[in-house]
Amino acid sequence: MASYPVDPRQPDATYLSFWRERHLCTLTTLRPDGSPHVVPVGVTYDPEAGLARVITNKSSRKVAHVLAAGPDGARVAVCQVDGARWATLEGRAQVTTDPARVAEAVRCYAERYERMPAPNPSRVAIEIELTAAMGRG
Repeated sequence: MASYPVDPRQPDATYLSFWRERHLCTLTTLRPDGSPHVVPVGVTYDPEAGLARVITNKSSRKVAHVLAAGPDGARVAVCQVDGARWATLEGRAQVTTDPARVAEAVRCYAERYERMPAPNPSRVAIEIELTAAMGRG
């Protein structure tokens, strides 16, 4: 199987289907020294909006890394793997505390992962404006 680039706003059916399956993912952010920080997360993918979303606690290191990048956002990648299949989404991340946007991120998470996360008054969403996608499978 060959690796291929994907238009993140118009993925083919196979790529989109893979992102609809329930998989643990990783989020890669950059520390202030430029080294990668990779953590397991749940990710949702909305090609129509051109966004990937991660819900998390506002005090997490991943949130600190995104905020440290400044107003233009942080360059990040999210990835999922299942055997020989893999998919990566890349883009610029911003942290949102807007209740409606966080609620939408939670709704998307509950749909993909088939469970509603526990209430968390410190929850924020990392929204990734997608610029590239690739995968194999």
